[in-house]
Amino acid sequence: MPVTTIEWIDNKVKLIDQTKLPAELIHLHIDEVETLGEAIKKLRVRGAPAIGIAAAFGVLLGAQKFRGEGKEEFFAELARVISYLRGTRPTAVNLAWALERMRRTAEAHRHQTVVQIKKELFNEANKIFIEDQQTCRALGRHGAELIPNPATIITHCNTGALATADFGTALGVIFTAHAQGKKLHVFVDETRPLLQGARLNMWELMQENIPCTLICDNMAAFVMQRQKIDCCIVGADRIARNGDTANKIGTYSLAVNAQKHGVPFYVAAPISTIDFNISTGAEIPIEERAAEEITEGFGRRTAPFNARVYSPAFDVTPNDLIAAIITEAGVIRPPFVDNLSRLQMQTSQ
Repeated sequence: MPVTTIEWIDNKVKLIDQTKLPAELIHLHIDEVETLGEAIKKLRVRGAPAIGIAAAFGVLLGAQKFRGEGKEEFFAELARVISYLRGTRPTAVNLAWALERMRRTAEAHRHQTVVQIKKELFNEANKIFIEDQQTCRALGRHGAELIPNPATIITHCNTGALATADFGTALGVIFTAHAQGKKLHVFVDETRPLLQGARLNMWELMQENIPCTLICDNMAAFVMQRQKIDCCIVGADRIARNGDTANKIGTYSLAVNAQKHGVPFYVAAPISTIDFNISTGAEIPIEERAAEEITEGFGRRTAPFNARVYSPAFDVTPNDLIAAIITEAGVIRPPFVDNLSRLQMQTSQ
């Protein structure tokens, strides 16, 4: 991919301000935890894996800002930073997962000096970054096996290089299949209200010269009815132990339409996105966004003043609508309760 959405350079977090795409490619250089938290809240950086990496880098920022040598004071500040970052986005489990890894790393080296603990936190954050790069590649290879040649695909939201440390999850599958020489055509849901499909997915696909067509979210059923669609591929922000999947609002509708038209519906996500602590999607907290994202998105008002708005950022797709979950360890098929449990045992050994 021609872009790297987030990286650690010169003791700062360098990231693409995704709110400026596709018109401008602007990089931010962040050295304050609160500034990074604002970037996560405002979706300047987004996508579950990228949010996890941002969280790890945020802990690193907090650690390096601490100038004293007192260990208790250091751990108190670390706890404050972790608590703050945990509250920025509640649905994406990768954020809490990365923060917990950083917390455990610090605790495991509590007997060392503050300087040494900072070095261990740097190593762990860098490890999370590199692991995601490797995960994207493995996930892409496994997922590409599900893509016929030729293939017409529908996808939703943004799941590419802008959402990860490498070339993505669902888009990573598409990029891999394209690199293998498969002839693809991708229909891209615009993904309201923030148009992450239109602004970001289309931008990435066009960068890679993959044939793609933008559609409104509510055109998907008609496209399935009139076109030969081979599959739907989406990402995920949190997957429950039974396979229920939270993803950008509109994913559930796409899955219902796919089942109606006999189109296999695939979810592509790293194992870190699976929350083995919850049984079903009913337990996933759903973030609600500001009403202005709907009533005056991108600075232009499209609804009356004082209009009542309901704006969940995510919905939950029930597991019975999902044909397979693509992970870096392979393709997981139903029954998800059994097969995800088996995956958990394999990865915890």
